[in-house]
Amino acid sequence: MASLLQQLRRRPLWQLCGLGVAAGLLLSVSVRLVSPWLGRLSGPGDVVVLGRDAVGSNSDTIFTLRVERGVTRITQIPRDSYINPDGWGEMKINGLLALGGPEAVERELTRLMNRPVRRHIVVKLDALPRLADLVGGIEVDVPKRMYYLDRSQNLQIDLQPGWQILRGRELIGFLRWRSDTRGDLGRLERQKLAIDGLVDRLKQPQNLVRLPQLIAASAPYLQTDLGPLELVQLAQALTSRDLSTEQLKARPFQKGGISYLETTWSSR
Repeated sequence: MASLLQQLRRRPLWQLCGLGVAAGLLLSVSVRLVSPWLGRLSGPGDVVVLGRDAVGSNSDTIFTLRVERGVTRITQIPRDSYINPDGWGEMKINGLLALGGPEAVERELTRLMNRPVRRHIVVKLDALPRLADLVGGIEVDVPKRMYYLDRSQNLQIDLQPGWQILRGRELIGFLRWRSDTRGDLGRLERQKLAIDGLVDRLKQPQNLVRLPQLIAASAPYLQTDLGPLELVQLAQALTSRDLSTEQLKARPFQKGGISYLETTWSSR
């Protein structure tokens, strides 16, 4: 995968645009004609997407994605969910990536959700500014005044309420802001707004034909067991099918002086 993506990045811009146009024409044909590339994506099994912390290796964002009966289903998972995986002990699910890698997260989610999670995409948060700029920013309705300063992480959040185009660090701030009583659940709501905004941007014709270029630009920020064509097909599934987003229900509780979320794991 890495070698193919490196080849894509070395191509001149006009060649990448040509690839994008070709891909757009291909993806506009019936999905049945390109279903072999979907492979395991369209069969039983989810892809887990993990957004890695800018500081450390914990998962700042966790959701699963699967293509099923003409619908792309996204399940958001609270990062503070309590788990007790074999061999690791009690923890929040966002710490499992650092301890056991994405494969450990796949196994634990398969057990908890009672459905197979077989593939993974780990995204560095550094990718967000780049990707947002490539698609022209992401339009979201900021629900309230957001201000937060953390010099240790070089993080400053300063957003006014209302509809606006977020790019770069503004988008990171929007996704990471937690300074309210909603905590992790509020973060999930903002993630949903950002996902909806990203899908709307990808549906625009100028971005649809640039999917290979967008995937190539994302390569340095991704760790995945999906091939380049599978990544393109996954992006196409997000834009060409109905999108269903589910947020797992959870309630806060304390154990051993640590605050967790008791999550109701979906078996759908």
